[in-house]
Amino acid sequence: MGMAASQARFLSLTARKTNVEYEGQQINQQRTTLSNESSNYYSRLCNLNVPTPPSSEDYTKTTYTFEDGAEKNTINTIIAKGDGMYLINYTQSFQTENVIAKGPAVVTRGPEPTDDAEREYFVGANKLRVLNKLNENGTSEHTSADVDYYRDDKYLMSLYNEGKYDEIDKLLLLENEYYQRLNDKYVGVGLPQEDWFVRYELNTNTNNYEPVFYNKDQIVSADYNDKTGTSISGIKSYVYGQTMETKEVRNAKARVQQDVNGRYISVFIYELDAAGNPTDKGTEYVLTATTQADDRAYNDAMNQYSYEKAQYDQEVQAINAKIEIIQAQDKDLELRLKQLDTEENAISTEMEAVKKVISKNVESSFKTFNA
Repeated sequence: MGMAASQARFLSLTARKTNVEYEGQQINQQRTTLSNESSNYYSRLCNLNVPTPPSSEDYTKTTYTFEDGAEKNTINTIIAKGDGMYLINYTQSFQTENVIAKGPAVVTRGPEPTDDAEREYFVGANKLRVLNKLNENGTSEHTSADVDYYRDDKYLMSLYNEGKYDEIDKLLLLENEYYQRLNDKYVGVGLPQEDWFVRYELNTNTNNYEPVFYNKDQIVSADYNDKTGTSISGIKSYVYGQTMETKEVRNAKARVQQDVNGRYISVFIYELDAAGNPTDKGTEYVLTATTQADDRAYNDAMNQYSYEKAQYDQEVQAINAKIEIIQAQDKDLELRLKQLDTEENAISTEMEAVKKVISKNVESSFKTFNA
């Protein structure tokens, strides 16, 4: 290789080496950038707030109750107003006698009458009697017409046959009350008609006969099997019994007493004057504290935890996916950098060889001129 060719080759190799070194610098810069991005993602991953599942021990509530005769009262809130005065809201629970819905019954209707008489309906073998169809005061003179009315009811007829007319009168007076309560409670609230049927059935626990009521409109308008005459679906019945009623008392003025642990142990509820101001009179009640799990609050907290946990898992997956992309990019750059390093070594080796050729050419030229 001549002097000029050697120098041209050396310059070409020098340019290639410079390009390789520049590309290597660019790759190192990109890897540094990727490293910073990866570090930022790892920092975000470490700084994520890891959700903590709620503990059931943290979700308990203390309920305070007091009794006033047959009433059981549950305190809902106790609000301090200063000067030892408190406002309390509490719910009264008490039993009251009323007509209540019972289970459904299968009713059988009799054949359609040929005269102007009303159609007959039965529950089992007992014919249903129209309720409250005697005198306005609900009593009877026990005439033949009344006896015809009794005949629709085996229980009334048994009392009549035994001469228990006073019991019949008492029963009919009670039926006036039943009739009124049935209409007050149900007619206009789902039931369109005020007429009722009644029958008496034996309560084997008390050995007493007790009335069962049926709304006439529901029975008459029901669907019946044409062959058997029985109602296709059950018809609701009603009985007279005890139900639990509740009433909320709000902003009752009171003072309370606490034990050393801060639990309320008694409440004194003031009587109020005509202006609504507390007097010196009132009633003090002993409070019973019951601690129980607040399932509603715990379930709300668990639902919130599940939501936060899903968000956390989603964020972790997203960050890990980005870190994997960065790692893959860095691996490609590392491989390219190794290729450049190999290429640079090859160029350096060739440059050394060219430099020796140039050196020999120079030395040879000097010897020629010195000859």
